[in-house]
Amino acid sequence: MSIEIAAPRGAEITVPAGTWNVDPAHSSVEFQVRNMGIVTVKGFFGDFEGALELAEDLESSRAAGTVKAASVQTRSEKRDDHLRGPDFFDVESHPEITFGSTRVDRTGDQVFRVTGDLTIKGVTREISLDARLEGTTKDPWGGERVGVSATGEIDRRDFGLEWDVRTPGDILLASHKVKIELQIGAIRAES
Repeated sequence: MSIEIAAPRGAEITVPAGTWNVDPAHSSVEFQVRNMGIVTVKGFFGDFEGALELAEDLESSRAAGTVKAASVQTRSEKRDDHLRGPDFFDVESHPEITFGSTRVDRTGDQVFRVTGDLTIKGVTREISLDARLEGTTKDPWGGERVGVSATGEIDRRDFGLEWDVRTPGDILLASHKVKIELQIGAIRAES
């Protein structure tokens, strides 16, 4: 069984139903925050895992993932240490960030809205991500792969990340809004 999704120029992308495990070597979990209102600072998490459970009935498909919060990196050791501390992720008390989908809705050709529960710092909130099926392929080692991208935005204060230092001009050092970007390469689990 497989899910057929219309692709550009009349082609079809067929994704077999089943479990697809996220391949961290070919995936990324990134975020962006405005710094002092003048520049965007990007960061990522280096340690994560997840799976896509693709079903014949699209609405029954699910996605789940876990990120090790201590693996945050922004190319600044001082900032990364601050993010790991109590002002932000508090990794000693809350080592993991988790997401589990509760609903998948098709919004266009190869485009979906994935709604689910995101837990950061022990606080769970429902969020929605705009996702796109990027394609499928066989790799040189006989495995089947699928690519999915997803983006969304959260307000960090909704998850207890309340740090609110401002410049002398009353501009936030780190914006409340955080953009999320996922690039997921997943391998079909053997049946």
